[in-house]
Amino acid sequence: MQRPEFDSISSFEEFSRYYWYRDELIKICREHGLKSDGSKIELNNIIRSYFDGDMIRPVKKPSRPKKPVAAALTPDTGLIACGFTFGNRFREFFREQTGEDNFKFNIDMVATAKSVKENGDESFTLGDLLDIYYGKKTYATYDRSALQWNRFVKDFCSDEATAIYKERLKAAAALWKIVRESDLPKEYSRGLLEKYKNMIGGTSKD
Repeated sequence: MQRPEFDSISSFEEFSRYYWYRDELIKICREHGLKSDGSKIELNNIIRSYFDGDMIRPVKKPSRPKKPVAAALTPDTGLIACGFTFGNRFREFFREQTGEDNFKFNIDMVATAKSVKENGDESFTLGDLLDIYYGKKTYATYDRSALQWNRFVKDFCSDEATAIYKERLKAAAALWKIVRESDLPKEYSRGLLEKYKNMIGGTSKD
């Protein structure tokens, strides 16, 4: 029996009189915008529904959102707008801007970026942050006293001469108070300890 073209068949009963391979069923379904996966029985049922006026369409897979292409960074790029971090992308930008192969963010840049984000200052740019690096402008400064104290107490405790103190941290704090309230350099030295030993002597070992 000669098989007619699919589009000339008017009913599923007529369609069923002929033998169809699975590949042919898949092709028919695809050409008519029907769901084209499944077993031969499932494909036959899809074609039956087609003749009954029920178009069983393929389920569309949700498209994956396209990953936004990162815009090129320029000195005019807003710090908040570009999602600034202290990662490699931004380090590379400042390396190119400064020409310094071993570029490192300084503490005032860290303090400024934090403050800009907290303030929601969308006018602040990467060029402004570059000016912070060169000391051309000030936005927010790092609390250097905390940094100086950390270094002071580290150096104090590392000096074997301070082993005479039962509570080294307390002794370091007493000596730091003297230094902080004076015009002396804010750093520890053995000479500093000898000079003010009597003023912190109450914390030494018996």
